[in-house]
Amino acid sequence: MKRLVVLGSGESGVGAAVLGKKEGFEVFVSDKGSIKEKYKNVLKNSEIDWEEGMHSEPKILNADLVVKSPGIPDKVPMIKKLVELGISVISEIEFASLYTDATLIGITGSNGKTTTTMLTNHILKSEGLNVGMAGNIGDSFAQMVAEQTKDFYVLEISSFQLDGIKKFAPHIAIITNITPDHLDRYDYKFENYIASKFRIAMNQTEKDYLIYDADDEVIEDWLTKHPIKSKLIPFSVQKELGYGAYLKEDKIIINLDKQHLEMATDTLALEGKHNTKNAMAASTVAQLLKIRKATIRESLENFQGASHRLENVLKIQNVQYINDSKATNVNATFYALDSMKTPTVWIVGGQDKGNDYLSLMPLVREKVKAIVCLGLDNAKIIEVFGGVVDFIVETTSMADAVKISKEVAEKGDTVLLSPACASFDLFTNYEDRGNQFKEAVQKL
Repeated sequence: MKRLVVLGSGESGVGAAVLGKKEGFEVFVSDKGSIKEKYKNVLKNSEIDWEEGMHSEPKILNADLVVKSPGIPDKVPMIKKLVELGISVISEIEFASLYTDATLIGITGSNGKTTTTMLTNHILKSEGLNVGMAGNIGDSFAQMVAEQTKDFYVLEISSFQLDGIKKFAPHIAIITNITPDHLDRYDYKFENYIASKFRIAMNQTEKDYLIYDADDEVIEDWLTKHPIKSKLIPFSVQKELGYGAYLKEDKIIINLDKQHLEMATDTLALEGKHNTKNAMAASTVAQLLKIRKATIRESLENFQGASHRLENVLKIQNVQYINDSKATNVNATFYALDSMKTPTVWIVGGQDKGNDYLSLMPLVREKVKAIVCLGLDNAKIIEVFGGVVDFIVETTSMADAVKISKEVAEKGDTVLLSPACASFDLFTNYEDRGNQFKEAVQKL
C-alpha cells in the first residue's frame, strides 16, 4: 500500500486525505499548528492517522507521495528534505485532478479570480450543467472528487497551488491579470510570480484554451517571449479584437470561430470596468461550452457578487459603508478607489507583502479625504500619503477604525475598507477582518 503524507490540515489538506483514503493510500496528516475540531472529526470518521503541533520526520520522510498545504513555502527545511530524497511533493489541486475525468476550468490572476470563478460557476449551473466549484474558494477540490461525480469543475487557483502542479491541465484556463503580489514568497522577483501564474497553461495542448486580459502588458509581454500550446483567447476593454471579447459602445462583443455574442453592459449585476472584464472571461468560457446566449445574459444580470468584495454594508446618516476586505493587494484597492464616486474615508493597512502604493497616488489625491490606518506597522502608508491627505490616523482595532471613520465622514461621503494588505497581523483572515468591519458598522 502506498503511503500518502498530507502536510497541513486545512480545507485542502483534509480533502486530500479523504480522497487518498478512498483511493487506497495509507494516509497520515501532519500539522505544525493545531487541527480544527471540525477537521479532526472528519479525520476520525475516515479513520485517518494524524498529528498536530509538530512534524515527526520518521512518519513523514517514509512517504511515497506528499500533498502540502499552499501555505507552506518550498523553502521550509522539511520540504527541502523531501525533495532531496526524491519524494514527490504536490498540491491538492494536482492530486485531485488525477482522479477525475471532468472538464476542468482553471482560473488564476492577482485580482478578479474569485468573482470570475463564481460567475462562471453561476452561468454553468444556470444552464443545468453538473458542476462543482472548488479550489481556493469554497470546498476542497479533492473532497468533492472523493464524494461526488461532476462533469465540470470551476477551480479558483492561487499561485501557491500552481507551484505544486506537475500534470494538472485545465481544458479552459483564465488569467484575469497579473500585478505584483505575494512577492515575499517569490524572492521579491516579479518574474518568478508571473512564471508561477503561467504554470496554469504549462500542460495544456492545442485542444485547450487560455483566456487572458489583453490590456495587461505583463501578460502580453510574457506571451511574446514564452509561447504556449493552447489556443489564445484575449479580452479587452481598450481595443477591438477580431477574435476574443471586447467592449464597444457599452456592449460586450465576443467573437469565437463560429460564435458571436453581444450584451449590453448596463444590465450587468456587477459595476465597474474590472467586473466587465470578469464578465467577459466567464462569458467566453460559456461560449466555448456552447451554453445558450439567453442563459449567459440572464446569469450576468442576476449574479450576486462575492462577499467582502466591494460589498455595501449600510448607509448611516447618508454615509455609505463598503466592505472590500478581500482587497489584499494594491491592485485590488486600485479598482475599489477607482469605483468611488463620493469623497472617501479610506481604511487601509495590514501585513505588507512588499507593496508599492505609488500607483494609487492619483486616485488618493482625487477621491480620498481621510486615511485611517489599520495595522501594526503603518509607516509606509504614512510616508507615501502623509503629504497628500490632511487627515491620517493610526488604529490597531476595527472598532476604533470604524468609530474614527464615522467621526470624519460627512453626509454624502463613503467609508471604504480596502486594506491593500494581508490581514494576518490583526485578524485570522480577510473574512474575519470583513466580518468585524460589518459588525462594527452595525453597532454605530
